[in-house]
Order: sequence, then structure tokens, then C-alpha cells
Amino acid sequence: QVQLVESGGGLVQAGGSLRLSCAASGRTFSSYAMGWFRQAPGKEREFVAAINWSGGVAYYADSVKGRFTISRDNTKNTVYLQMNSLKYEDTAVYYCAGDLGRTGRVTTLSNEYDYWGQGTQVTVSS
Repeated sequence: QVQLVESGGGLVQAGGSLRLSCAASGRTFSSYAMGWFRQAPGKEREFVAAINWSGGVAYYADSVKGRFTISRDNTKNTVYLQMNSLKYEDTAVYYCAGDLGRTGRVTTLSNEYDYWGQGTQVTVSS
């Protein structure tokens, strides 16, 4: 079992920054890949970013590339999502997820992830 708890969401003006954190427990954190997804009202959940076990491989959705950075600290069992130059369309509930089936590679497919956090709200005002 893996437990994931997100934090760091909030209200920010367009152009601002936020850093989301996701604390993991229950299994050796460095043994699996992690991802961030988001879901806006009335829309499907979508992939944002993913990172492999070591942090050496990261992948981003085109919509956030160049603005968001995913990273992880295996000593703290935490994955981060640094979000800069936020836009109104980034408003959503953000979820972190653990992919226990992968270590070196990452996937953008939400159904490949095994565990999910409860989500944290990010609201960007225009």
C-alpha cells in the first residue's frame, strides 16, 4: 500500500507561481515512478508531468512544458511540481499518482498508475 498526500495548492494571480508537494508513505519511494495529473470542472483528468524513480527522466504535457518542473527528493519521500507563469487555464484539482509498475520509464496514461492522492485545488485568477 502507498499513501499520497498533496499540499501547496491555493489561489494565485495569472503569471504567478506555486509549488505543489506530494508526500508518500507505505513503500520504498525510490522504487517507483510518480506523476501529476489535473482535472478542471467539466473536463476529463489529464496528464501534467511524470518522473522516473531517480529523477533522471521527466516528461511533460505540451501545455505545461517550459513552465512546470517536476522533481523528487527520495530522502524526503516527496515529489514536487513547480508551476511558474500560471495561466487561468491551469485552474484545476491537481493529483499526484504512483506507478509501481515502472521505475526507469514513465507513462502519461492515468490507468497505469496504481495509487492516487486526494488532490489539491489550484485556482488561477485572470
